[in-house]
Amino acid sequence: MIVFTWKKVQKLLLWLFALSVVVRISMHPTPATSKELPQASNSKPAIVLVHGAYADGTSWQHVIPLLEQDGYRVTAVQIPLTSLADDVATTKRVINNQKGSVVLVGHSYGGNVITGAAAGNPQVKALVYVNAFAPDVGEKTSDLNKRYAPPPISTAIVSDAANFLYIDRGKFHEFFAQDVSKAEARVMAATQKPIASAAFEQSVTEIAWKTIPSWFLVTQSDRAINPELQRFMAKRINAKTTEVNSSHVPFISHPKEVTKVIEAASTAVK
Repeated sequence: MIVFTWKKVQKLLLWLFALSVVVRISMHPTPATSKELPQASNSKPAIVLVHGAYADGTSWQHVIPLLEQDGYRVTAVQIPLTSLADDVATTKRVINNQKGSVVLVGHSYGGNVITGAAAGNPQVKALVYVNAFAPDVGEKTSDLNKRYAPPPISTAIVSDAANFLYIDRGKFHEFFAQDVSKAEARVMAATQKPIASAAFEQSVTEIAWKTIPSWFLVTQSDRAINPELQRFMAKRINAKTTEVNSSHVPFISHPKEVTKVIEAASTAVK
């Protein structure tokens, strides 16, 4: 005769309870949450984003989720801003690490970078200049800025002892991001990444926009790059051009419009 002690009965009940839980889970698996992002499509090009001066890759924080929701694989490059050559080399490494076609996007000074980084690379199918510099061979940022009236931000740039440039925090909101909330602009000012002043006096020897289709977003209320200079560059590179009434940081204040231009370039070159 088998004698059940109370301890044995407790163990048996616990075992039966655990078994019932396993059975219920296997019969009713947890559904995937509706907030999960779609997987990047192999048919879509990878998107590589290059930030400008006084910023880093988090500049694109409002654009990246929108692109990912539409199935794109997105990488934001962290360029060192120590020299144009260093920034181009860093971007080239990121491009080479992508699988398949690439749409390369640059903001502001980042336009110089993508112009050089994509040159001669058949992997890059489109260039997107987000109120960015689009230089010709041997053309410096300082040369381009001399074509039109100097932008208001020129009075807000300060230098440290190592000749790296910043935007005066007290003027950051007014001249760089006037259509962004003051709270967010304060964070941007506190986290701004300085650029070596020498980078604005350097140029690239190969030009990608001469062989790769280009798109350009002109920011009409830009106080860092003269909108007329933007229009000149967009016309010179024969870019498909869109305009938006934005400050110098449209990826913060108008992320949907920026995303739309990037996706237009992607769709056109598939």
